[in-house]
Amino acid sequence: MGNPKSDDQFVQLHDLVIGSSNVADLVAELSAVAAANLSDAAGVLIECGVTLRRRKRSTTIAGSSERAALLDKLEQALGDGPCIASLEAMKPVVLPDVKTDTRWPDYQKVLAENGCRSVLGVPLALDENQAAALNFFASEPNVFAPDVIGRAEGFADLAGRALRLALRIADAQTLAEDLKSAMANRTAIDVACGVIMAQNRCTQDEAMAMLTKASSHRNQKLRDLAGEVIGRVSDGTVTTHFDP
Repeated sequence: MGNPKSDDQFVQLHDLVIGSSNVADLVAELSAVAAANLSDAAGVLIECGVTLRRRKRSTTIAGSSERAALLDKLEQALGDGPCIASLEAMKPVVLPDVKTDTRWPDYQKVLAENGCRSVLGVPLALDENQAAALNFFASEPNVFAPDVIGRAEGFADLAGRALRLALRIADAQTLAEDLKSAMANRTAIDVACGVIMAQNRCTQDEAMAMLTKASSHRNQKLRDLAGEVIGRVSDGTVTTHFDP
């Protein structure tokens, strides 16, 4: 028999994926849901930052509060802290009290200056070349007891699945847009080749070679040059020869 709380969280995260228009929005909403869940488990206010690193793309950082987003960004800038350590070890990393723990002195100074006393970093399991983590912040020390950490791990497992799905959907949409753009460019190039074939009484291969040569000589993108050739015909400009 399933865990009713886990089932509710799964439905909540599923609705986030379906309702979010893009990955950045999902990450922002995910931080709020994560913070609410762990606040409920700990019985105190806990804020959450979410860091998402994608291959060849910039890091996305969101937070359930301005402080959470700021502290997450500062940790990424410093390159050291419990969230980064959790990603390296792929397991939860706790900073129980910034005043007594000395593992990350530079970051702990930042935390103390912003009124944060304890931190929990929890990684999310994603696909290769992609990484994400939940960064939980509390204003009180020793908040992240074993039962709270267990709750965070359970949520992170569900959140990782939801985020993987969202990333795959986003990648599929990007691919579809790229293909659509490529097809539109290809159509313009094919039409331009047809114009050149008519003007120069040549084959399609010869027309394509002329267009490519002209693109190189003029340092102009092939699709832009193709649009220019088509535009001349549309404007009524009649030429009997295409000069590369």
